[in-house]
Amino acid sequence: MQQSNAYIITFSIILTVVLGLLLSGTAEVLKPIQKKAEELDTKKQILGAVMPAEKIDAMKPDEINSFYQSRISSKVVNIDGEEVEEQDGAQVTAETIDVGKNYKKDPEDRLYPVFIFHEEGNVDAVASYIFPVYGNGLWDNIWGYLALQTNMETIEGITFSHAGETPGLGARITSTDVQERYKEKSIFNESGELVSVVMQKGEGKDYSGEPHKVDGLSGATITAEGVNKMLKSYLEHYKAYIEKNKEGASGMALN
Repeated sequence: MQQSNAYIITFSIILTVVLGLLLSGTAEVLKPIQKKAEELDTKKQILGAVMPAEKIDAMKPDEINSFYQSRISSKVVNIDGEEVEEQDGAQVTAETIDVGKNYKKDPEDRLYPVFIFHEEGNVDAVASYIFPVYGNGLWDNIWGYLALQTNMETIEGITFSHAGETPGLGARITSTDVQERYKEKSIFNESGELVSVVMQKGEGKDYSGEPHKVDGLSGATITAEGVNKMLKSYLEHYKAYIEKNKEGASGMALN
């Protein structure tokens, strides 16, 4: 039986509303699950700066959460290296700061999370300090976590992530091979100047004797330049905090 145009339009509207409500309800139900998954992924990235990736991958979600809680403490600082506990009357924590949203602000107005990795069994002893970094790659944002040893100069480890770099080229910043290149490199030169660590153009050279250089990414020059700019700028933003904790660093919790 042929239906009238009014019937078809009414039916379509009702169907659209019902489906919209179902999708909205599903999104609300899944939102807490998605948030937990994002929090877990962030913890894995933070721990990845100080632990082998294969060890983290072998851990179950509840094991990662438990390990993180027992070994990581955190704080928030401003660009002057001063600890910040409140902003606009609300308490702030490192875990709740969206570094991506902060990136859109002027450096002087941003809040900077600091994650502290403690020695096993000793909550007062510091093994390394972990700093989030954020910037732009070729196609989209790139970010990561850089861990410094307690001398606040030597890189303990690093993790990189990206939103849309080219597979096999710029996306290789997430590979263990590339990230391993940064280990034991120094962010200060012999004169005490903050020079960061620079990924070189091209790939295949040995920079093991160069404290401030790592091998590059073949065919991904713009991504490499983005990584270099990201590291240098965020190390500059954390410089005041690093300088305050650099002198006399001996593995104990400082400022």
